[in-house]
Amino acid sequence: MAHEELARQIARYAERDGILDTPIARLTLVRAGQGGEPVHMVQRPALCIIAQGSKRVLLGDAVIDYGPAHYLVASLDLPITGAVTQATPDAPYLCFCLYLDPALLSEIALAVPPLSTGAEESGGMTLHPMRPELIDAATRLTALLGDPKNASLLAPLIERELLVRLMTGPSGGVLRAIANGESRTGQIARALAWLKTHFREPFSGVHLAALSGMSLSSFHDHFRRATAMTPLQYQKQLRLQEARALMLADRLDAAEAGFRVGYDSPSQFSREYRRLFGAPPLRDISRLRTTPHMVMAI
Repeated sequence: MAHEELARQIARYAERDGILDTPIARLTLVRAGQGGEPVHMVQRPALCIIAQGSKRVLLGDAVIDYGPAHYLVASLDLPITGAVTQATPDAPYLCFCLYLDPALLSEIALAVPPLSTGAEESGGMTLHPMRPELIDAATRLTALLGDPKNASLLAPLIERELLVRLMTGPSGGVLRAIANGESRTGQIARALAWLKTHFREPFSGVHLAALSGMSLSSFHDHFRRATAMTPLQYQKQLRLQEARALMLADRLDAAEAGFRVGYDSPSQFSREYRRLFGAPPLRDISRLRTTPHMVMAI
């Protein structure tokens, strides 16, 4: 089976649980020997193929369960919660993740034939039926980790092959939307980029709509469809994830971490932190400091 060969290649180079950033540009491998607790992160635009096991991803109020039968495309920077749902030490969760380069996608979009429907996918995270040619190309790209002398020449060719196949297949609308800065995805991406840079600051929907080139009502509609959340919920997740990172890395207390990410009220910060992470800040951070490395990629 094609998935079995991809799983073998991933397991060969991802020998321990965790995330492996590889020497091949934009290629990351993930391994987990057991199901894990939910992990919060901001997912970058990427192609994700699970070779073995399964995962659940929560995006706003949307729930996405997937495994080897489908591949996942994230087209925007999205705050998500992910958890491995199927993995054992003998059959670990194994995932191929290729981050998407918008400049390369734009170049390829000019060369491939237009889609017959011309439809653009509106969701920022979508599932599509797996195709054998994608598994084959992903396997060959991963195998190049064992051929470093030729990888610098061959990896870009296989990456382009993967993107061409994605762009001319069921996910073509998603990939073309990433490539086109004036698509709905591209317009929403401008608002997300502003929120990621200015998440500590108050904002107005009118300002974000203007950045996106939409009316206020159209902006809110498309933002919700793309991210499964409102702009305020998106900002809140960015703030809370950053505060959690500050408490872990810089050992800040909850009040200082909340203030640094834009909260004026410590009690509001603690309430919203507990709602997202399932425990108040002190208890959550104490637990994380005693928890082994958690898999954080989809």
